[in-house]
Amino acid sequence: MDDRFKYRGDREAYSAARVRALEALLIKKGIITDKSVNTVLDFFETKMGPFNGAKIVVRAWLDPTFKDRLVADTPKAIAELDLPDGMAGAEGEHMRAVANAPGIHNLIICTLCSCYPWPVLGLPPYWYKDPTFRSRAAREPRAVLAEFGLPISEDIEVKVWDSSAQIRWFVIPERPEGTEGLSESELEALVTPEAMMGVAVAKAA
Repeated sequence: MDDRFKYRGDREAYSAARVRALEALLIKKGIITDKSVNTVLDFFETKMGPFNGAKIVVRAWLDPTFKDRLVADTPKAIAELDLPDGMAGAEGEHMRAVANAPGIHNLIICTLCSCYPWPVLGLPPYWYKDPTFRSRAAREPRAVLAEFGLPISEDIEVKVWDSSAQIRWFVIPERPEGTEGLSESELEALVTPEAMMGVAVAKAA
């Protein structure tokens, strides 16, 4: 691995300690209160998150015309659904959906930093922001997907979509076979953030 991409072994604990120190300093200076960070985290854990994305995906599975509208004009289609206010707000600006299909697999990355559609996917995982993932996924997506446990055969086209502040992408995974009798809530349980990022597929339980 390139030396630029090497990290200390305790990087997550180290980063958490730095965040706590920064939070304490901001509280001491009166810029935020001790509840500010928890309020933001609670918002993105209970109102904006992958449970919204799962509802959107399942509606697309059940209604092909909605799926077409979702791909054509994602914010407008999402606005049709009964979802919390703020779907197009912070970190949800300019969302766009792409659909997996037989012969096509989509993968979402952000080569510049870590742009990510929080309202439908939740908080971005640590590895999504890792420079090694960002560079390798753009250069050799099949190899990276195989390392995630998702080998893609050569007869399937892999499309890589680069999120940015202008467009934040997410994937509509294919509906798993054998799920015709499941309820909407049961289908939603099959839709993971990883499937909506393209590093996994939706699987029947």
